[in-house]
This record gives sequence, structure tokens and C-alpha cells, in this order.
Amino acid sequence: MSKTTRATQVLAQAKVAFTVHTYDYDPNAERVGLQAAEALGEEPHRVLKTLMAEVDGKPVCVVVPSDREVSMKKLASAFGGKSANMMKPADAERLTGYHVGGISPFGQKKAVPTAVEVAAMSEAYVFINGGQRGLQVRLDPKDAVKTLKAAAVALIA
Repeated sequence: MSKTTRATQVLAQAKVAFTVHTYDYDPNAERVGLQAAEALGEEPHRVLKTLMAEVDGKPVCVVVPSDREVSMKKLASAFGGKSANMMKPADAERLTGYHVGGISPFGQKKAVPTAVEVAAMSEAYVFINGGQRGLQVRLDPKDAVKTLKAAAVALIA
């Protein structure tokens, strides 16, 4: 497995301190984020999942703890919209250039507005997908928000 992806290149170019961690990705896992947390031996609230959604028909990216669910009402509100829904997997892959299970908020083919769950900001570090199935980057959540030019808002139900 290559440890260099578009995501890790973006972080390196932004001079963000991060480490790369690999694990055995289970394509049959019911919840990929929770499987990643378990494989890494980390608390699920520190392993963030990247989700692609649409608010009023426009694509957005949200990053939330792997053990929590996104509130569609809070998601729509975070982006100043009225309604939100999850993006179809094929659309998410086409938009980001990553495969589902390996979607990173960093280095997506097309930059879209991004929000990170505010609860993650109190962590000393978090894990976020590094752009490949079985690859996570560990970094300060404040660096993630800054690099992504993301909003830190309440997104979870």
C-alpha cells in the first residue's frame, strides 16, 4: 500500500504535522469508521469519518466521529440550506476521485464546502482518512480545519 496519496501530499504541502497509519481494511464491515477505530486501537470519537452529502442539491463534505450519526437538519443549517441528504456512493467517488471507504476530505478532485464536527476540536489529535482504504492520517483537528478551510460546527444528532 502506498503511503503517499493526494491527501498526504496536500497535508505535506500545507506543512501540517501528521503521521500515517495503516490497518487491515474490512470491505464487509457494517460501519467502516468503527472498524478503523478498532483496528487502530483508538477511541471511536477520535477516528473521524468523511461523508459526502448534498445541501439544497449542492455537494458538501462533512467530517464527524465514526461512532456518531449526522443530523440532516444540523447539516443543512451548517451550510445555510433547507434540506440535506447523503450523496450516492458513485457520485461521491466521481466528485472526490477517491473510492468509498477511502474518501478523504483532503485532496479531493473538486473542492467543496466542508464542515467538521465541533466536538472533535477538543481532542489533542484525530484520525482522518488518508485517501485510501486502510490508510489514516493522525493530526491536530485544528490543523485539519485550517487546511480544509472548514467550519467547526455541531453536526451530530
